[in-house]
Amino acid sequence: HGLHIYLSALFSRPASLSRESQTPTAMARKKIREHDAKILLRTHFKRLAARELPIRVAQVDATTDLAALLHASPWLLTTKLVVKPDMLFGQRGKHDLVGLNLDWHGAQKFINDRLGKVVTVKGCTGPVTTFIVEPFVPHEQEYYLCIQSHRQTYEISFSPAGGVDLEDHWDQLQTIKLDYGEPLDSEHVAPLVATLPLETRQPIESFLISVYHLFIDLDCTMLEMNPFTFDPTGQPFPLDIRMELDDTAKYRSGVKWGDISFPLPFGRTLTSAESYIAELDEQTGASLKFTVLNPNGRVWLMVAGGGASVIYTDTVADLGYAQELGNYGEYSGAPNTGETASYARTVLKCATANTDGRGRALIVGGGIANFTDVAATFTGIISALREHAESIKAANMHIYVRRGGPNFQKGLKLMRDLGVELGLPIQVYGPETSMTSIVAEAIQYVKSFDMAE
Repeated sequence: HGLHIYLSALFSRPASLSRESQTPTAMARKKIREHDAKILLRTHFKRLAARELPIRVAQVDATTDLAALLHASPWLLTTKLVVKPDMLFGQRGKHDLVGLNLDWHGAQKFINDRLGKVVTVKGCTGPVTTFIVEPFVPHEQEYYLCIQSHRQTYEISFSPAGGVDLEDHWDQLQTIKLDYGEPLDSEHVAPLVATLPLETRQPIESFLISVYHLFIDLDCTMLEMNPFTFDPTGQPFPLDIRMELDDTAKYRSGVKWGDISFPLPFGRTLTSAESYIAELDEQTGASLKFTVLNPNGRVWLMVAGGGASVIYTDTVADLGYAQELGNYGEYSGAPNTGETASYARTVLKCATANTDGRGRALIVGGGIANFTDVAATFTGIISALREHAESIKAANMHIYVRRGGPNFQKGLKLMRDLGVELGLPIQVYGPETSMTSIVAEAIQYVKSFDMAE
């Protein structure tokens, strides 16, 4: 179920298509820290709406030079403050992790008492390492806003009863949907703000329209304010923000994002294999991605292309074997033979570990490449298969290959010859075979061991 939710997010509007496109395909949603989200909101709200939001934020972790921070943000010494972890998790108040109406010395003590503290939130456990500090804004009314990108539409939800009790007033939540390319205007917003007093209706309508414009401009996939309010001067002020960006839009929006990071989810640490591939990815102009989903999984992927990786992953899930999927990942952007060999070695080391006697499957798949030399990348994969031949046999692993593109005939022949030479069970197909048919074969092989039990 979790995998399907993840994949449904991946199939929202991609950066590679124009905003007018009505046929979205794959994308990647990446969460960012609240500190970064508020800086993006402040910076680009001013650019797009010609208004400056009263947002001031600072970030503190174990490496922060506090003297330099105070020099850059002197308001920390003159303003009552709010302090909370900036770790991509909620329920901070329930875990005594929100400090309200503090002076700077109180904020420092609050952080020092909790920095490095291990907490468990919704089953995820990890240390608190990063805090956001911002002005304390006295207020009476709290509002809720959420904009999300879905497969064919944008969804905008608003409630005049935001904050921690949002779910207690679920009946006040109103939602509208817009097609891609459809602008948000007063007519669309009217049902969202219809129940508001006249004096607040127009300011909130204007704010919603401006935030939606920013959402589109920055290639966001989700922006939630729970809550936002108005400060004593009447300016909109987001108290809490969650934001996700389409990281495949970096070529288009990266300049606007600036030096932004995409931290791991709370409680998640990279395995040594994931760290190695991440380092390899940073050193090459190609793209190399690898995430372990189930170290004991019996279906593993070595897939060329981000779009293909989503299709293969989704197909495994559709065939009922999501729980056996060992990894999610892809190699693309024409990696050289050495890079492909290093990537393949890492995948194979993980895929042949933790064996239990039941059969395993490795899917070496991809679409029809435009520029990548299939023979060159297969040469790297073949090198890794040679090194791990005995481990592959010991793991009862069958290998299913499907690829097309430049020099694919040579690449497929090299794979067939390797299977014969080393006695490895390798099924090889070209572009005449559909991409996903090898998934069905792989699942059938894995399933045969389940049926025999």
